[in-house]
Amino acid sequence: MALVLHAGKINKNAFKALIAAEYSGVDVKLVENFEMGVSNKTPEFLKMNPIGKVPVLETPEGRIFESNAIARYVTQLKADNPLYGSTLMDYARIEQWIDFASMEIDSNIGKWFYPRWGLGVYLPPAEEAAIAALKRALDALNTHLVSNTYLVGHSPNFKKVLGEIKQAESVPPVSSVKKPAQPKESAKPKPKEVPKKEAKKEAPKPAEEEEEAPKPKPKNPLDLLPPSKMVLDDWKRLYSNTKTNFREVAIKGFWDMYDPEGYSLWFCDYKYNDENTVSFVTLNKVSGFLQRMDLARKYAFGKMLVIGSESPFKVKGLWLFRGQEIPQFVLDECYDMELYDWKKVDISDEAQKERVNQMIEDYEPFEGEALLDAKCFK
Repeated sequence: MALVLHAGKINKNAFKALIAAEYSGVDVKLVENFEMGVSNKTPEFLKMNPIGKVPVLETPEGRIFESNAIARYVTQLKADNPLYGSTLMDYARIEQWIDFASMEIDSNIGKWFYPRWGLGVYLPPAEEAAIAALKRALDALNTHLVSNTYLVGHSPNFKKVLGEIKQAESVPPVSSVKKPAQPKESAKPKPKEVPKKEAKKEAPKPAEEEEEAPKPKPKNPLDLLPPSKMVLDDWKRLYSNTKTNFREVAIKGFWDMYDPEGYSLWFCDYKYNDENTVSFVTLNKVSGFLQRMDLARKYAFGKMLVIGSESPFKVKGLWLFRGQEIPQFVLDECYDMELYDWKKVDISDEAQKERVNQMIEDYEPFEGEALLDAKCFK
C-alpha cells in the first residue's frame, strides 16, 4: 500500500513528512477530504492515535504519529539518504536543529499565537515571555546563518511542497469570547397596556438576595510570615548599584542584611549536565527557567552560573528565598525545579559561605573552571 498521511493540506507539521518524501523519492499521499476537528475525532482516527493529534502516517507495517518521527521514517526509507548527512557529525547536527526548531521556535510561536486565536488563555506576561524566548532563538539562528549558508550541509528547495509563502503583516488581535447575540428591543412584541392602578410594583429584594461583595484575594503564605529585618528590595538595589569593590560593598552588605530567621539560601545543581553540549541551548534553558520564576520575584533572589569553556557545560545556582523552605507555590508551578538537585546552605560552614560569596560575585574561575555566563534573577 502507498503511504497515506492523515492531515489537512496546510498543516505545518504535515509539511515535514511531505518535504522529506519529495526529496527522498518516497510516495506519500494526503488523505482526501480531511477536516481538522472532525476527521481526527472519529473512532477510526482515534484507533490510529488515541489523543487525536495530527499528522498520522499509515504504512504497510503500521501507523506512526508525531511529525518528527514520521519525517525520520520517510527519510530512512531511502538507503544512504543525503538528507541525513554524510557523516555522523552531520547526522547529529541535523537532529540538533530538528530539536531546536521544535522546542525553541515552534513551541514559542505556539505560546504566542494560539492564545490570540482563542485556543488558550491569553495572559500578557506569558506572551511576553514567549516572544522574548522566540527572539533569543531567532538571534541564535541568525548568528549561525551569518557564517553558514544552510543549517547543515546543502539544503533542498522546499518551494515545490510549500508553494509561495506570504508572511504575516501584523500580529493577530486577541480573540474575545463571543456572547450570544441578544434580540433587539424593537423585535420584542409590544406588551399590552395595563391600567396604572393594576400595575404591580416590583418588590424590593431581600437583603440576603443582594449580590455579595467580591471576596478579597487570599494572601500568599509568605506574606503571613513574621516580619523580617531583611528588606529584599534593599539588597537587590545594593547588588545592582555596586560597580566597584564588590566584595567590600555588596558582599559585606548582603551579610549585614541577611536574616537567617526570615530567609534561607539554597544551592542548586542541574541534574542533566551531560546533555548541555550546545552553548546557546544551555543558555536558553537557563533563561527560560528564570522567566518561569517570575512568579517568585517578590520573594526571591537568584544567581545562575553556566560553567565551562567547552561542552558539556555545568549549570549551578544560588537562590535566596523568603522563609525556611523553598516556597511550595514555586515547586508546584515552576516545573524546572525538579530538574535540579537542591541543598540548603549551612551558613555556619565557612566553605559554603565562601561559595555563596563567589556565586553572588561571579567569581572566576569558579571551582577551577571558567564561566561561560552568569545570570541574575532580581
